[in-house]
Amino acid sequence: MRVCVIGTGYVGLVTGVCLAHIGHHVICVDNNEEKVKLMKSGQSPIYEPGLSELMQSSAQSGRLEFTSDLAAGVKHGEILFIAVGTPALPTGESDTRYVEAVARGIGAHLDSSTYKVIVNKSTVPIGSGDWVRMIVLDGVAERLKSLVTAGGSSEPTKEMMANFDVVSNPEFLREGSAVYDTFNPDRIVLGSNSQKAIAMMQELYAPLVERKFAQDQSLPPVPVVVTDLSSAEMIKYAANAFLATKISFINEVANICDRVGADVTQVAKGIGLDSRIGDKFLQAGIGWGGSCFPKDVSALIHTAEDYGYEAELLKSAVNVNKRQRSIAIEKLQQELKILKGKTVGLLGLTFKPDTDDMRDAPALILIEQLNRLGARVKAYDPIVSQSGLSHGLSGVIIETNPEMLADGCDALVLVTDWREFLKLDYEKMAKLMTNPVMIDGRNFLDREALEKAGFRYVGIGR
Repeated sequence: MRVCVIGTGYVGLVTGVCLAHIGHHVICVDNNEEKVKLMKSGQSPIYEPGLSELMQSSAQSGRLEFTSDLAAGVKHGEILFIAVGTPALPTGESDTRYVEAVARGIGAHLDSSTYKVIVNKSTVPIGSGDWVRMIVLDGVAERLKSLVTAGGSSEPTKEMMANFDVVSNPEFLREGSAVYDTFNPDRIVLGSNSQKAIAMMQELYAPLVERKFAQDQSLPPVPVVVTDLSSAEMIKYAANAFLATKISFINEVANICDRVGADVTQVAKGIGLDSRIGDKFLQAGIGWGGSCFPKDVSALIHTAEDYGYEAELLKSAVNVNKRQRSIAIEKLQQELKILKGKTVGLLGLTFKPDTDDMRDAPALILIEQLNRLGARVKAYDPIVSQSGLSHGLSGVIIETNPEMLADGCDALVLVTDWREFLKLDYEKMAKLMTNPVMIDGRNFLDREALEKAGFRYVGIGR
């Protein structure tokens, strides 16, 4: 099928590359000329395991193209994905200006002779499907008005009218495993009132539904959930809000464990074996961050308020998470007492491993608080230390290897649970430190191994 993906951020680029890999002809559109030039050269603007290789092979096969020409993309695609960002505003609402601009642009270039399916892949407020349709029609009307003016006709002909439907198709990709998640989805959600549009989307995703590119191709077909537009949009928000709440719950339990002498890792294992609960997202630590959870939970809270409901549980999940960011500081103060004049090293900066994403990362709050308390802050991250991203961070010295990070530190804080941090030479690092203390902000490291290496080990809720 012919596909156009508008927006080559995290979701758009992964979606476009993976759809090209499974056999569709995809054109990715972005208004950033430098970014388009970079992608045309075969380089990915984001770090995501496996993405660059698929991107290069799909481009070489001719199934994947990049352009800044929206008109060309709209003309090409039977299915048009809107995959631009919807960042959070200070009020908690989602900023939908980019979605609006793209929808209007699509309308300005629609040709009624060909039926199109316009797909909301961006995470948008509930009810946005009908809103996008309205904006697309506004774009169509503007085009018709200019055609009528240019042609001297009094009214548009039937041939000028738009021929499209809108589908909500939320993404459930985890940064760091987005390519895997695309080929091995738990479910595919399609929201629309048009059977024709749903049928085209099912055709598009048939190779994924049939698990032709799955790690285990013997599994049953992927469940396809077909809903109305609003329910599909709500599924995305509800899923992320539930997972964020689950993390806040186990962090609350961890804080109680610290006070009563229990070990939250054992508690999490014990409750996770209950099939009604499950063991995922029960890892206590210093809180959740990234581009999805904070934005989506805030947007759902704001939507509830718009309709006269106070989402008290979700507000509490957000408040617990905010408080959790300070837990590492409290533990540093317990170990070092006064932080002024001390040197603290951060192991990891990104909000989670296998990504270069620093959006709402707990590390940013730690750096800010440590600076305020007068500490010198150093950091090492496998991705950030090797990239130009380090130049955007203030109040922190970026080191190029773990040994340089440890040198002269009064304490280390594990912030991001990168797999390679399990294999560092902690004995060597301990000897380089002024005071070998490890605050394990993710309960990720082996306590016995750290203590054997000479560290005083401090976990969360342990």
